[in-house]
Amino acid sequence: MADPDLVQLLTPEGERAEHPDYAFAGDDDTIRSLYRDLVLTRRIDTEATALQRHGELGIWASLLGQEAAQIGSGRALRRQDHAFPTYREHGVAWTRGVDPLSLLSLFRGVDQGSWDPEATGFGLYTIVIGAQTLHATGYAMGLQRDGVVGTDDPDRDAAVIAYFGDGATSQGDVNEAFIWASVFNAPVVFFCQNNQWAISEPIDRQTRIPLYQRASGFGFPGVRVDGNDVLAVHAATQAALQRAREGSGPTLIEAFTYRMGAHTTTDDPTRYRLSADLEHWKLKDPVERVHAYLTRHVGAGEDFFSEIAEEADALAVRLREGTRAMADPSILSVFDQVYVEESAELAQQRDEHAAYLDSFEDATDGARR
Repeated sequence: MADPDLVQLLTPEGERAEHPDYAFAGDDDTIRSLYRDLVLTRRIDTEATALQRHGELGIWASLLGQEAAQIGSGRALRRQDHAFPTYREHGVAWTRGVDPLSLLSLFRGVDQGSWDPEATGFGLYTIVIGAQTLHATGYAMGLQRDGVVGTDDPDRDAAVIAYFGDGATSQGDVNEAFIWASVFNAPVVFFCQNNQWAISEPIDRQTRIPLYQRASGFGFPGVRVDGNDVLAVHAATQAALQRAREGSGPTLIEAFTYRMGAHTTTDDPTRYRLSADLEHWKLKDPVERVHAYLTRHVGAGEDFFSEIAEEADALAVRLREGTRAMADPSILSVFDQVYVEESAELAQQRDEHAAYLDSFEDATDGARR
């Protein structure tokens, strides 16, 4: 039975649908570009999982099945907007121009995140569950004080989006962020990817009501969108971001989707969920529904799909070769980029640790002599 509260603009069969409150503003060329992003993001995920299995990455958090939620929302952001991710927003990173090799270097353990959050508008990955929602709210309040909210200048007004999963909604940080954002009318969109599982904890152990309905208790609107429908996600996120930029405050978006893969490469989902559920959600695949639409209604031919497949293959080669070529970092690099301006105390700690490391080399040289 269809969910009457679910915003859907593209059915699993690839048919366009209408909604009284939301509409996709792009044309078929835009949908072609969205399809490309979906395919390439999935390939990044596939290759990263394979690299971890071959011992090239320490761990990987898969986004399989959540591509539409990430590409649809990421593509709704403007240049001046800022995203605060968890550790799974590889698709959003792609839309913000972050080189996927930078993501892989983090999971390989050779750096702590090598992209520039200021230049990309995409924050560093957050491991602490839900903490990024507070960071996002504080940043959004800063935008208010910088005078870049509600000016009616589309090139100036900015908003923030905070990503988190269904499990994070049980964290105190997330609820505190809701309170602060509501009271201060902060220009932030809370984007919950409800993939049904908080690792092995099902959603019915997390909440008694649909997650989007929680927003009303904090005093701002919530909406549930088909998280496997890239058009609906884009439309809902675009509307929520514009509302925030205009100074109308926060919105909670619940992207109702499904984690088709494991929580991370250390997880075995067959231990806690039924294979029948997975097969059911495969019929709602976010990539295949766009493929169906382009084939049936746009007339996209084999050349179009082959070109994107070849691009995905080339990207995969670059990721494999680039990952294996990553050099191990200097031990002392842990002291880099701790503060904007290096403190005297940090410099002293670095110098003392360097001297400690040098003492081993001196001892070895002495033994040789």
